[in-house]
Amino acid sequence: MDPSDKSSQPDSIKKQSGILRSSTVVSVMTMLSRILGLVRDVAFARFIGAEAGADAFYVAFKIPNFFRRLFAEGAFSQAFVPVLSEYREKGAHDEVKAFINYVAGNLGLVLALFTFLAVVGAPIVALIFAPGFSGDDSKLALTTDLVRITFPYLMLISLTGFAGAVLNSYDRFDIPAITPIWLNVCLITAAIVISPHFDEPVFALAWGVFVAGVIQLVFQLPFLAQLQLLPRPAVNWGHEGVRRVLKLMGPAIFGVSVSQLNLLLDTVLASFLPTGSVSWLYYSDRLSELPLGVFAVAIGTVILPNLSRMHASESPERFSSTLDWALRMIILIAVPAAMALIILGEAILTTLFHYGKTTTHDIHMACWSLRAYALGLLAFMLIKVLAPGYFARQDTATPVRIGIVAMVSNMVLNVIFVAPLYFWFNLGHVGLALATSASAFINAVLLLKGLRRDRVYIPRPGWMRVILQQLVANAAMVLVLFIGLSLAGDWLTMSVVDRVFQLLLMCVLGAIAYVSGLFLTGFRLRHLRPSSM
Repeated sequence: MDPSDKSSQPDSIKKQSGILRSSTVVSVMTMLSRILGLVRDVAFARFIGAEAGADAFYVAFKIPNFFRRLFAEGAFSQAFVPVLSEYREKGAHDEVKAFINYVAGNLGLVLALFTFLAVVGAPIVALIFAPGFSGDDSKLALTTDLVRITFPYLMLISLTGFAGAVLNSYDRFDIPAITPIWLNVCLITAAIVISPHFDEPVFALAWGVFVAGVIQLVFQLPFLAQLQLLPRPAVNWGHEGVRRVLKLMGPAIFGVSVSQLNLLLDTVLASFLPTGSVSWLYYSDRLSELPLGVFAVAIGTVILPNLSRMHASESPERFSSTLDWALRMIILIAVPAAMALIILGEAILTTLFHYGKTTTHDIHMACWSLRAYALGLLAFMLIKVLAPGYFARQDTATPVRIGIVAMVSNMVLNVIFVAPLYFWFNLGHVGLALATSASAFINAVLLLKGLRRDRVYIPRPGWMRVILQQLVANAAMVLVLFIGLSLAGDWLTMSVVDRVFQLLLMCVLGAIAYVSGLFLTGFRLRHLRPSSM
């Protein structure tokens, strides 16, 4: 925006404030969902622990979740939202509705066929994603049965993701952000109420996944109807918008979902490691995803349709300014979150999961992989806001090249890290997490370098101040957390009440120290606004 253009400033500021409000709404809703997700994982730890059945369920649950993140929330969303935003910006409502109808029909047909083939070929699917289970016939058979129940979740949640993408494009960010709550409600109910009635408790969880998929999809339909955009699915592969989505979607699979491919590779390799490795990685990954899902995904979700409209309306300065704001917001959250997870990892895992079938050994092992994932948290979160900088401009070729480099790097680093850690320290699963974190940094750096090279993103003044603020604020927080840990005692011997109290106290004191450090170095609340950062 030209500063001399006074007439356009109020509208620009209003839109920027809208981005902040939308990000806040999504973050709050996602935080509620993540809290319920932690309750869910506590229930899992209590009722299924880290035994063979737990490993089988986590693999069966990760398979449709992987494809969901890869297609529904990853490649499909990044390809569909920019095209839909352009239709909304330039086309009539009837054209938008026709486009949505054709996408719904084509997507639904592909998902139905893919789900059918996966259910029929469940033994092959289980073997592909957990080849290490081949030496344990009962474990592989259990995984196969669970895959047949959980895989239809992919079709249901992908259609839910499609509906959510439409709502996000019309600035209804709250509904898609609330929707995941239903998954956690269903799984908590399945774990606590239903699983005791099954000889193999993980079957109750698998059916909980299926039911959650149905509820999540049905929940969003009335809100699409309010927008007069409830799809009437029709198959038309020749529609111009559909062809553009397909053209963007293929490469986007690699560009936006490299971290998911890396995490899945971790699961495959972990299936060859000692029993419990898959579960240890699951618990540590879940905790590292808390700040990722609450903040980075929220910001990325909100800025994508806004960046797409800015690109369609040819507003490069606002485009760059929005990216700059998003990057500063990520650093504001990611660095202290990573430091806190590294320092308080064992305390958090013990407080949340050291009950029932989850042993002290499980906590120690999960803590090591949590620290490894935390090292890459900043990179994971940066990717969520850097990738939209490409997809909003309908550039998928560049993220593909970067994604391939990052994925190959992850494979090489797995070989470098896993074997020594496994044979010398029996910590092979930690090598998987370290490789994933390192490859995420490669991905993030290359994405940022590309945006800078093309002058799509030009950093605004003030970054040295941001770095100084981070150094001071995080040093203050780390000092407080270390003092708190030294005074708290042995977490493994504490009562549940003492654990919760001590952990909450340290989190509050650490947050106070961090915020105080920011304010002492000149940070103010007004700096949270996109126009002020």
